[in-house]
Amino acid sequence: MKISRRRFLAGLGAAGATLGADAFGLEANRVVLTRHDIPVPGLPSSLNGIRIAQITDVHLPGNQVAARAALEHVRRERPEIVVINGDMTEKLEAADQVREFASRAKGTVATVAILGNWEYNVGLVGEIARSAYRGTGVDLLVNESKLVAVGSAQLALVGLDDVLLGASDLLAARREVPQGAIEVWLVHEPMFAEMLNPQSDLRPVMLLAGHTHGGQIRIPFVPPLRPVGAGRFLEGWYRDTPVPLYVSHGVGTTGIQARFRCPAELAVFTLRAS
Repeated sequence: MKISRRRFLAGLGAAGATLGADAFGLEANRVVLTRHDIPVPGLPSSLNGIRIAQITDVHLPGNQVAARAALEHVRRERPEIVVINGDMTEKLEAADQVREFASRAKGTVATVAILGNWEYNVGLVGEIARSAYRGTGVDLLVNESKLVAVGSAQLALVGLDDVLLGASDLLAARREVPQGAIEVWLVHEPMFAEMLNPQSDLRPVMLLAGHTHGGQIRIPFVPPLRPVGAGRFLEGWYRDTPVPLYVSHGVGTTGIQARFRCPAELAVFTLRAS
């Protein structure tokens, strides 16, 4: 019998005492900052050292403490680019909280967001989604790209629509990307990496995804739960895919507000000339 991740995690909640208090307290609310140097052959000098901070899976209106911790990381780090990788809310009524979070989660040069399956679940899509981000300084990308000029170089942030409930279209998303731009692709579900043509000559710096929460609750000797849309991917780097893929643990939780042996994460990627 198949059960959803949400029902599975909710069931674990009933046995929460066996996971220890930290799963519902410290570990559920702390956000670990991870750092990754990304070597890029031929990287223009003006892009050398550019930092991209990835925020994903906040799942408002819950996870308030973790959300504030993520914003504090952004405030201290002051990354040039911030990307918001979807699943910002589980309730349409929290659209104002999404707006407030986005307005504070700003890169010094550019900030973009994409949609996840939860935005589709609650109806935060189309004009409603664009309205939520309007005026925040965050560009919502739905099969679209944002070109960021840094000196004489261009960095293209390519945002895909949700794979499960939307209509992800890489061709449409890249339509305005000029030849020679340094590309970073954004998608919510990592299974998208398996849908790419390995024979393609498109070579973005990386593909950033979330969705899995890293398993969220990692019980020893029990295989971690991968939600629909994860494919074979769970966490961290995958370099056996057509393009380098990174899957973040994300900031928030779903089902129950608990994590076990799987801390929340805000990842910062630094582009380096190689």
